[in-house]
Amino acid sequence: MNDRRMKKSYFNKAILLFGLFRKHRINGDDLATAESKSVYLDEKVDEFRLLISMGKDVFAGRYRMNKWNLSIITATIAYVISPLDAMPDMIPLMGWMDDATIVAYAASKLTDEINKYKAFTQASVPA
Repeated sequence: MNDRRMKKSYFNKAILLFGLFRKHRINGDDLATAESKSVYLDEKVDEFRLLISMGKDVFAGRYRMNKWNLSIITATIAYVISPLDAMPDMIPLMGWMDDATIVAYAASKLTDEINKYKAFTQASVPA
């Protein structure tokens, strides 16, 4: 199997797993685990930490978003912290590639919500 087909195959598996994780209920332990695993996401670490912050603020009642967008965040966090991956995390370098891909996918679907959240957080900071 060539490299391009292999990546597409892993991405398709990741999307299927992402769909399963969409209904997962995130708790405080999950958020702490997500924070600790974020360091493995290389250039996607900031995007993932932003999604975690958005989730925390929604769960705390400080920020509101529709259930669909929240389900994307929940599924992304659940996918990253789960040992069930399209590509197991124990595989050096490539093991976190699917997680980073899912984070990028989620961030691309949440562009408008992310912009609203950034405006919200900037407005919430005292001058």
